[in-house]
Amino acid sequence: MAAVIVSGQARPKVKLSSQSSSGLASDCVGNLMRLTLDKALAVGNQLEVEAINGTQHVVLTPSLAAQCGYSMESDPWGNTRIYASLLGCYVNNKADTTFNVGMKLRLYKSSALDVISHDVSQTCSYSRWASREILCDRNYMEVSKYMSTPDSPSDPKGQTQEFKDEDSNINAVPGFSGAEHGIWKMTFFTPEPVAMVLREAEQAGYSAMTTSTRLVVRSPYNTAETYMEDVAGVPMEVFKVSTYYKAPQGLSIVNLAAACPTGGVLFTEESISWHMPRRVTPLMDSRFRIVEMHMGINGQRLDKSQMAARGYSLSVTDFHIVTEIPVGSPDGYYKSHAPDYQYHITFTVEPMLEVLWKGDNAQDDIKYKILFPITTPLMPQTTYAEDLTVPEDGVFRVQLGAFLHDVELRNITFSTGVLTVEESNTRGFTVQEHIFPNGTKGYSLQVAFNSDVVMKHNPEALVTVYTLPLVFGFIVLPEETPFAHAEVFHVSLQDVVLPILTGTCDHSQFYTSVEYGSQGRNIQTTVGYVPLTRELAESYGFQDNGTHFSLVIPYTAKETIFELFASHYVRARLDILLYDINNQWLLGDLFLTCYFPLTTTMCYSNGTITALAMKTQSVPSLNPSRLTLRDPSCKPAYSDDRFAHFSFTADSCGTTRTFFDNYMLYENEISISYLDDGAHNDSPVDPEYRQTVSCYYMVNKTETLAFSYKPRTYDPKAEIGTGQLMVQMRLAKDSSYDDFYQGQDFPIVKYLRQPLYFEVELMQSSDPHLELILENCWATLQEDRMSLPSWDIIVDSCGNRDDSYMTTFHPVVSDTRVAVPSHIKRFSMKMFAFIKDEAVLKDEIFVHCDAVICDTNSQDDGACRGQCVQPTGIKSSQHQGTKGSKRSKNV
Repeated sequence: MAAVIVSGQARPKVKLSSQSSSGLASDCVGNLMRLTLDKALAVGNQLEVEAINGTQHVVLTPSLAAQCGYSMESDPWGNTRIYASLLGCYVNNKADTTFNVGMKLRLYKSSALDVISHDVSQTCSYSRWASREILCDRNYMEVSKYMSTPDSPSDPKGQTQEFKDEDSNINAVPGFSGAEHGIWKMTFFTPEPVAMVLREAEQAGYSAMTTSTRLVVRSPYNTAETYMEDVAGVPMEVFKVSTYYKAPQGLSIVNLAAACPTGGVLFTEESISWHMPRRVTPLMDSRFRIVEMHMGINGQRLDKSQMAARGYSLSVTDFHIVTEIPVGSPDGYYKSHAPDYQYHITFTVEPMLEVLWKGDNAQDDIKYKILFPITTPLMPQTTYAEDLTVPEDGVFRVQLGAFLHDVELRNITFSTGVLTVEESNTRGFTVQEHIFPNGTKGYSLQVAFNSDVVMKHNPEALVTVYTLPLVFGFIVLPEETPFAHAEVFHVSLQDVVLPILTGTCDHSQFYTSVEYGSQGRNIQTTVGYVPLTRELAESYGFQDNGTHFSLVIPYTAKETIFELFASHYVRARLDILLYDINNQWLLGDLFLTCYFPLTTTMCYSNGTITALAMKTQSVPSLNPSRLTLRDPSCKPAYSDDRFAHFSFTADSCGTTRTFFDNYMLYENEISISYLDDGAHNDSPVDPEYRQTVSCYYMVNKTETLAFSYKPRTYDPKAEIGTGQLMVQMRLAKDSSYDDFYQGQDFPIVKYLRQPLYFEVELMQSSDPHLELILENCWATLQEDRMSLPSWDIIVDSCGNRDDSYMTTFHPVVSDTRVAVPSHIKRFSMKMFAFIKDEAVLKDEIFVHCDAVICDTNSQDDGACRGQCVQPTGIKSSQHQGTKGSKRSKNV
């Protein structure tokens, strides 16, 4: 955590000013000073940290902290650790052995005037400097190197080299801001060389300085002059620099490098394995061996007994130094999270690794120290809900758990609404919190069966199911992130009386009666699988006396089913089903079948024959309008969705004549026509439909017919009329086009390049000769269809060829919802955003379409040729060239 400014929860105002304040402690941990604040001191305040060096007070912003060797780690509850490098910018350094670190902590409350200050001063001794020391802290990399001194005529450490160049200008050291350190310039390797004078490096966020014996360079992470390198499978951020400084013996160059891990962690449910390269190649130019290796926690070394007590291990393989830490160790902490409103936890621990490498030269050694906070990936937690209900007691008893201490139950959603915990207890629903021995906690709830929040339904005879649906609303502290857990509890008791259905018929109507059961009127009735609405009940003479209700239904009602018919009768059936309103369980049924008189064929003395055909249960998808006589041109004189009425003469429509003694038999046949205007022959889907029409006439009977002829003076013409055709456009949820977004769902949130599925339909028409064609479709930023900017989706009935993600048309076939496929067009497009001057204009778009309704019998050109069948290259869209912006092609 790079930030040095933190905030927490409120606490009572207390004025403290000394380092000995409760909750504040400082100590020395190797080449670092560590300052610890517990949550009792930090929580509720905004923390500002100042570095003190003599009379100089400097506020440590996050960027300055990384540049000068300060870092901070804080858990979600305010427990905070601040680390300062002993080679930091504002540390009082005496001969690289004694270091005085001073800081002022300012804790701001509700206003800038309400401040608590703490002065911290810690003196640390550290003299075991290696030739090279590398420190990897949370927000910076630091490397220091021993320098030759005037008292060392030879370079015993071998760490500097005199720079020689024929160009005397390079050897000249001009005056600049770093002259007091003797530093001239720095060359960074990315790995390409980038040269800067010290002032430029400091402005870029780097720090470079000399002490009495060492050269120190510091870099924040993720700067332009650092780069990533894979070392033994571990990703590491590398910082390399050559520093030119003025030494007593002349201008010298010191090559410095630091490499800090950014990964190398493996997780299981039980343990964390942290892998560090055994040989960090960016730091080593020759042969080095490990002579010391230590593990620590929170910057403090642990001895072997401490590691064993905690279950930690530190080992070396051929390529790695491996640190093993159990998940749940006492040095870390668990934290709750709620991504996507689901309960998860993480475990965070802050291990430290110290390694001392020594080279072939006894004086050439590298000390390496890493502070490496580790947080496990999100671990989903199963919330258990235990049902402790005893049905005979009439009370639901529920126990829910287990949660970490940072989870709090805020409310419970019942079937009637949401109640807080306090409101639930006031209503008599006992809610209690329970702390378990392992530190987790749970909650319990009690609700009586007869409460209004308990739902009741009857799934089977004599059984009532009491249902308690619950949604527990939790928050994660201190962020107050919400999540929920839903549960449904059921209890069954045998205490139900089911309704009873009876029925009879007369020559034209069904008579039905329903005796209510124990749940009374709390039932849902369907007549012929159609819900019995108030309007439908009134049309069927609904009567209710409190214990029964009755209906009188004509056998010709739409809700009845024709099972069979002959020339003088029809067999019809009425289906009545009773359902439980809440759970849709079937409570009772009545399937009443009766015969009703009906003459389907009439034979008139003038040779006219009429016949009535009807849709029966055996051909449920029959369209009566497609029925014909033997001559396919002889279609019904009238038809609707159940009946077709034919009227024809005995010498037409393919009627045959047969003689029997004194009778003549005229016969024809009604059947389904699969010829669509002679275009092609479709395969029938339903069973074959055939109905014979027969009429007998006496041979010796004479009938007189009167006939007159009057020439027609003009051809009949159809008058031009007016009417309305309704077209609707809908957005489907997926490519199946079975489920659509409703008005209350808009606006719909979609990501770039995510498909959108549109359906455009001609409504309130069953004419199969009409076809809907999408001529042009486009998108705008405003609801006004003529607004700019706009983007073409469909141009001249085809996808926009200028679009790299072209619109896709989807076929439409007949099904239970689609009666006439030509009335519907479906297409999909990829989600996009409008961009102007490389900026997204708005995150909401509107889609518009122009549609054409065509007569498929017509041979007209233009849009009525069909969807996307016009010659290639023709563009006539009124929207082309008026966009004023472009669409985004970014993911």
